Amino acid sequence: MPQERQPKTWIEISRSALLSNAYSFQTLVPDKKIMGVIKANAYGHGLPQAVEILEQSGVVWYGVDSLDEALAVREAGGTKPVLILGYTPRERAHEIVFNEFRQSVYDIDMLRVLSAAAQTVSKKVFVHLKIETGTNRQGVRTDELAPFIEFFRSDVNVVAEGAYTHFADVEDSAGEGYAAGQLAEFARAIGALHAGGIQPAMCHAASTAAILLLGGSHFDMVRLGIGLYGLWPSAAVEKTFQATGRRFDLQPVLRWKTIVAQVKSVPSGAAVGYGLSERVTRDSRIAIIPVGYYDGIDRGLSSLGEMLIHGMRAKIIGRVCMDICMVDVTDIPNVKAEDEVVIIGFQEAEQMRAEELAARAQTIHYEVVARINPFIPRRIVE
Repeated sequence: MPQERQPKTWIEISRSALLSNAYSFQTLVPDKKIMGVIKANAYGHGLPQAVEILEQSGVVWYGVDSLDEALAVREAGGTKPVLILGYTPRERAHEIVFNEFRQSVYDIDMLRVLSAAAQTVSKKVFVHLKIETGTNRQGVRTDELAPFIEFFRSDVNVVAEGAYTHFADVEDSAGEGYAAGQLAEFARAIGALHAGGIQPAMCHAASTAAILLLGGSHFDMVRLGIGLYGLWPSAAVEKTFQATGRRFDLQPVLRWKTIVAQVKSVPSGAAVGYGLSERVTRDSRIAIIPVGYYDGIDRGLSSLGEMLIHGMRAKIIGRVCMDICMVDVTDIPNVKAEDEVVIIGFQEAEQMRAEELAARAQTIHYEVVARINPFIPRRIVE
């Protein structure tokens, strides 16, 4: 058997952590279906790896952004129903029907295209109607539902299997105020559908934050995204939930590692990296790390971020480059080429969290993990 090749950077995905998180959320909504949202390469964790693990979990649906992601789920061995939450070009409608995917809809013309594709192969196509309740992205307002109701009543090829909405402000306000108005609007829309004779089998609204904080939003199914990967949606959500006194353990699923490429001495006053943006103030030792912004190290971490080497924090020095960055290891003894470096995760007693990197780069942890280059190998660890 050929020996596995050592990459210069890799992602470790914990099977036990992912399964534990899925189970923890099941305990919160024991009588509801759970959709595992695995869009954006499973939030950077690796779609094939997530599917392999979640096939053995209580997650019963997958949520993706695109048709290509849906096809990737099947290629990875996923057998559960797949809802495409994002836009699909109309010329590819036949692929939705042929593969029996579900499609989010909010456009009458797309419904007509899906109907024609379904009729061609003598199949029904199942859709989920996106209701606009105040986020003002994709969706149909309640006062725009009449032609959709008429379409579903008259067309035998298209089945309104679901109706759903998405909250705008649960993560930032910890579930207060605006979400209540959105819930009320969603209820009005569902009432209008029922009054028109349309009875979606699955209504869903709750993302991770709403699962944790808005019990009235759970309906028939919940959409579990960031929490599935062991990350709280926000500090506000974590604080609000923990204040209830309920114990809830989220386990980060991802650990991002690399290795030291070179260690070199730099004299006091020397500049490091592009733009001469930082100079060392003492005789120093720097380690060259073979990852950069192409790999997903935010350039905003220049002179601000840290990585773990020998269980200690090493500060990024100078500007993050496309494929390389530099860290100061002057105070870390015995660093040498090919020593392990942890970008996200634990090393010995120290931890580098995605939330911390996000705060330093002035972004959100969703972006930190989702933007990790998909070409970086992902390994499931037991």
